[in-house]
Amino acid sequence: MKEWEGKVVKHFKGDLYLILDTNVIHTETNERMIYYKALYGDYGTFVRPASMFAERCNSEQFEKYGQEYRFELAENKSRKK
Repeated sequence: MKEWEGKVVKHFKGDLYLILDTNVIHTETNERMIYYKALYGDYGTFVRPASMFAERCNSEQFEKYGQEYRFELAENKSRKK
């Protein structure tokens, strides 16, 4: 997941997030966390367990949203011609 730092990911429901740091450790559990920023609304920052970023969507979520994983790298193409 280190390669995701500085990249934009898409949550399976469609919102975009910027990955700020992938090497955050929870002080109580030593669980690896991901620090990320919403690219919508108030642009809040959040932390979530790294394991959740790699989770597969269940069949109902996949059917509804068409995304295999909870978070996937977003396609970010230049709009310049």
